[in-house]
Amino acid sequence: MSPIEAAVQAGRWIRSAAVDDARGRHWLAGAGGAAALPHRPASLYSGAAGIVLFFLELAAVDASYLDDAARGARYLSAVWPEQGDPTLHDGLAGIVFALAEAGWATGDDSFSLAAADAADELVRRAGPTGWTGDPAQRGDGGIVLALLHASAILGVSAYERVAVEAGLRIARAPVPGHRFGAEPSQDLPVDAVSPGFLSGTSGTAFLLARLYGVTGERSFLTAAQRGAAFVKAVSEVSGSCALVPHHVPQGRHLHYLGFCSGSAGVARMFHELHRVTGDAADLEWVERLAHGIMTSGVPGRATDGFWDVKCQCCGAAGLVELFVGLWAASGREPYLDFARTLGRHLAAAGEDGRWRQAYRRLRPAEITADTGYMVGSAGIGAALLHLDAAERGDLRRLILLPDNPFPAIPAASLRRLPSDP
Repeated sequence: MSPIEAAVQAGRWIRSAAVDDARGRHWLAGAGGAAALPHRPASLYSGAAGIVLFFLELAAVDASYLDDAARGARYLSAVWPEQGDPTLHDGLAGIVFALAEAGWATGDDSFSLAAADAADELVRRAGPTGWTGDPAQRGDGGIVLALLHASAILGVSAYERVAVEAGLRIARAPVPGHRFGAEPSQDLPVDAVSPGFLSGTSGTAFLLARLYGVTGERSFLTAAQRGAAFVKAVSEVSGSCALVPHHVPQGRHLHYLGFCSGSAGVARMFHELHRVTGDAADLEWVERLAHGIMTSGVPGRATDGFWDVKCQCCGAAGLVELFVGLWAASGREPYLDFARTLGRHLAAAGEDGRWRQAYRRLRPAEITADTGYMVGSAGIGAALLHLDAAERGDLRRLILLPDNPFPAIPAASLRRLPSDP
């Protein structure tokens, strides 16, 4: 089965999970069975916001999905005032992102206006220490990225100003994002430190590099480089390969490969640093991390940090996003070839649009099939659509989350165009 066929099947299966009411449309988290997470019906991670993004892209293949996306955006427009969680992946900031993208893609001004109203609420909720007290992407870092995106796409400079102010507070930490694992949901010892992306140092350093690119403020770059130096110091380097520990000191030899806590996410941070500074040393680290994944034996071989998991967060779809992005930025064919290998593996593993997986590494017997973006079929389908666009040399604009540093219109595709006579 081709990537595009698998993505279309994902869309059909998610459609079967639709729930319509007076407010619009959302989708069950695990149609026909249990879901990996408690249902957050509006969230970017596992709910309607992420599915709207997937359907906006799937509409390029089948225009009927634009109606599904619009119904989901109407639901988000109605329920955003009910969101107590302000964060990107689980709460209000993710809804802001999805509504802004829906307004852009559909031309429906009501979605853009709802995005602005929700972003205004985020601004009102900002306190002296931010929103959550957590600088990582799962906390304030993701909110700052969403506000930067909203400022650019909606044209409201106040959102950028609030984002920069929050970023300056984060930048003052000795090692930005250097947090201990006291949260039980992370399954980490209380004295553990994570260098990873979603809840660790790398994601915070990415944010600070992005803020440096936006503002030119040197304190952001200095702080991002401090975070990157910590990640380098704890990583395992062998020849041209690098692997990042899941947490230190206890998990020094547990190497996740995915987005949330592994090489795919950490590579984003080094790529963002290279993007805003042009420093070849940062690009070398991107290549080391990519080479570490490529020589690990995945996707055919399971490892301690790459188990029976397919989703964007910690599985094969997140690796597809990385290697399609690396090709999009560099034009290097080995990256696209490896993305194809991952994509064939993913497409073959699907069952009529759903992917069964052990979302939690420490609970291998807990198998679910989910509809959402970061955890299930919507995100897997989106990654396969991005791979299809790369293979075709398609110049359509991809919808990339604000923590993705790669080109939304692949530079490599632009280089394939015939030159003028």
